[in-house]
Amino acid sequence: MLDQVLTALAASGGTAVVTAAGTDAWAGSRQAVARWFGRGDAQREQAELERLDQTEAALQSAVPAEAERTRIRLEASWQARIEAALESLSEGERDQAADQLRDLLAQHASQGAATAGTGGLAVGGNMDIRADSGSIAAGVIHGGAHIGTPPVPDPSQG
Repeated sequence: MLDQVLTALAASGGTAVVTAAGTDAWAGSRQAVARWFGRGDAQREQAELERLDQTEAALQSAVPAEAERTRIRLEASWQARIEAALESLSEGERDQAADQLRDLLAQHASQGAATAGTGGLAVGGNMDIRADSGSIAAGVIHGGAHIGTPPVPDPSQG
């Protein structure tokens, strides 16, 4: 059984795999994850690439009503796979593999962490939007926006 730090690392890995699937960062992330699992074994690496492709296909084919449930299931599945991989290693190998996984996550999380659909706004870091002097500030405005003094209500309206 893994300690809490490695369990949390495995959870982060599972989330990262599912989050990257289908994004611009997927090709690099997919290859890096497969290499991490393969640990120098080309056949294992190829098997992981196929599993990763199945993950991407499952996410793309999920109907909107089931999309979140599918994501959660796949994140848990990848977390369990990472935990099993770490548990199968000796303590020294486990420490090295954990360091490699941390590096992999740090490298690939920065490439594709923030994504947004058409007309959306995605921010991978800090964002500060401010309005002053009666202006309007927004990340995204769909439709119109008007600045002005609201009309005075008719006294008969209360």
